Amino acid sequence: MNLIHAFLATLALASPTASFVPSISSRAFAQHYLTSSCLMARKPGVSEPSEIAAFVADAGDKLIVVDARNPDFELEPGDAKSSEKAPLAQTSDGYRPAAYNIPYDRPTDSMDLSILPDTTTKQTPIITHCGGGGRGQKAKDFLLANGYENVINGGGPEDAECWAEFGEK
Repeated sequence: MNLIHAFLATLALASPTASFVPSISSRAFAQHYLTSSCLMARKPGVSEPSEIAAFVADAGDKLIVVDARNPDFELEPGDAKSSEKAPLAQTSDGYRPAAYNIPYDRPTDSMDLSILPDTTTKQTPIITHCGGGGRGQKAKDFLLANGYENVINGGGPEDAECWAEFGEK
């Protein structure tokens, strides 16, 4: 893909009735192109890899990683896909010593914060994540709204650059 394809994809989304690509509809082309890995942008709120690396280094052994994915893959089918790349925190499939699986519940817009370790304070450094960062941002916002002050969104295993900075924690 190239800049011409990107331009055509943008035009196609702006004008759903336009037809710039004869083999497929312009809208289908645009949706495929704009969500493909060659143009996929980091989701809003996800920290840059350099910021995550510095956060992890500063946190040291105080770091907590909140995995906001849901272990019930029937409720959240996308979490099954991302768990193939990286198992959910603290499951029989994998164990990340600083990670806790605290699903962000979309219907109630909440999380069970009682799962956090007893030693967690409002200043504890916390990285939230899901598969790619959307629910990770909601989890971050929820923690901030509940008084936690030192929280960033790390994205998730779908963002390999960010995941490389904290995924083994």
